[in-house]
Amino acid sequence: MTPADLQLKPKTDPTRPAGETPETLGAPQGRDALIVTIDGPAGAGKSTVAREVAAKLGLEFLDTGAMYRAVAALTIDHEIDRTDEQVVAKLARDADLHFDWTTDPPTLLAFGKPIMTRLRDRDVSALVSPISAMPEVRDVLVTLQRRIGGRHPLLVTEGRDQGSVVFPNAPVKLYLDASPRVRALRRAEQIGAGADLDSIEQKIIDRDLRDSTRPVGPLVKPEGGTVVDSSDLQFDEVVDALVAIVHEKVGADLLTAIRRRESRG
Repeated sequence: MTPADLQLKPKTDPTRPAGETPETLGAPQGRDALIVTIDGPAGAGKSTVAREVAAKLGLEFLDTGAMYRAVAALTIDHEIDRTDEQVVAKLARDADLHFDWTTDPPTLLAFGKPIMTRLRDRDVSALVSPISAMPEVRDVLVTLQRRIGGRHPLLVTEGRDQGSVVFPNAPVKLYLDASPRVRALRRAEQIGAGADLDSIEQKIIDRDLRDSTRPVGPLVKPEGGTVVDSSDLQFDEVVDALVAIVHEKVGADLLTAIRRRESRG
C-alpha cells in the first residue's frame, strides 16, 4: 500500500441515516482508518503504553478498560444487583458512556458527568473482572467501542479483546505481555510498603485464568498479532518497540499521509 492508496471517508456519509456510524473498521476493503489495537493481560501496562504510543504516532487513544471499570463503579454506586446481568447491561446503556475528546487524555463521562476519579478505587477493581465477563455488558461496550472507532478512525485502542473481537481486521494488532512475577512487582511498587508480592502474583495468575477462559471476549493473542514481552524492558523501550512495529506494518509515509488528510477534514 502507498500513501496514494489511502482513502479517508468524509465526516458525513449521505447514504447513511443521520446519527448512524459504521461499526467495523480496518477491513481489507476499507483503507479509511488506522486502528492500532493493543491487547494483553492485566498489569501489563497497556493503558500507559498505549497512551504514549498514540501520542508518538499522532493518533487518538481509547482506554476500553476504563469503560468496564465505569460500569463496575456505576453498579456499586447505584446499589443494583451486581449478579443481574440484564440490569447491569441496562445500566451500561442508560449511562450514555462517552469520552470528552477535548481533554488529554480523554475524559470518560457517565450520565453526563466525569467518572475517571472513581475508576481505580479498590471496590471497583474487585468487581471489574466479573462485570467484564457478562456477555450482555460486553455487547453494549463492544458496540460503543466500534462506534467510537467510526468517529475516530485514527486510533490506538487497548483492552483484552480489541484485536480479537472489537477490531479483528485492524491493520496493526499488538499483544503486550509480561510475566506474572514482573506484573506483581510493578503492582507492589504502586502499593508501596506492606505489599504482599506473593499474594499479588497469585491474584494476577487467577485473573489471567478467568480472563482467558471466559466464554465471551476471552483474553487471547489476536490472529496475526505481534507479541511484545515487556518483562525485561523499560517503559520507553516498550513504547519505542511498539511504535517501530506500527511503522514497519504501515510505513511512516502512510502515517504522515493519514495525519495530513485528517487535518484537511
